[in-house]
Amino acid sequence: MLDLNPGATNIGLVVNPDNANSPSQRQELETAGAAKAIKIVTIEVRAPEDVDSIFPTLAKERVDAVIVLRDTLFFTQRARLAASAMAVRLPSVYGFREHVEEGGLISYGISLSENFRRAADYVVKILKGAKPGDLPIEFPTKLELVINLKTAKVLGLTVPPTLLARADEVIE
Repeated sequence: MLDLNPGATNIGLVVNPDNANSPSQRQELETAGAAKAIKIVTIEVRAPEDVDSIFPTLAKERVDAVIVLRDTLFFTQRARLAASAMAVRLPSVYGFREHVEEGGLISYGISLSENFRRAADYVVKILKGAKPGDLPIEFPTKLELVINLKTAKVLGLTVPPTLLARADEVIE
């Protein structure tokens, strides 16, 4: 996010405190922010009816950008999140490409479709007789960067060529 907005000093963080991963991710971001003298403004959201107030609330807090943590709630509400971010003109980064496909600005994270394909490979092995306990545990090894240039244009942002060169996909 700092590549797009290097002067950012206040960053919004959207978390679902009911997600078991949120505390560690939140701590990591707060530590990283403190190291760069960036204030992290956290908003906690637990239910779909709270989604529409996220970005207006963060805009009132005068954040420069927003990070939305990975969560099922936010994934299912991705179109509303993207529309709300656009309405108040807040650049936002997400953990899944599907957010960017719905109009979000940028995502960096695992590919869900690749994970589903890998899971299907495991199912095939099991159906062919492999014992589940004998199969190795695999973790995602590839993270993908997806950028929506249409959204960047609406937000008045210029995406640096170095960031575009690193992108796995650019939506125009």
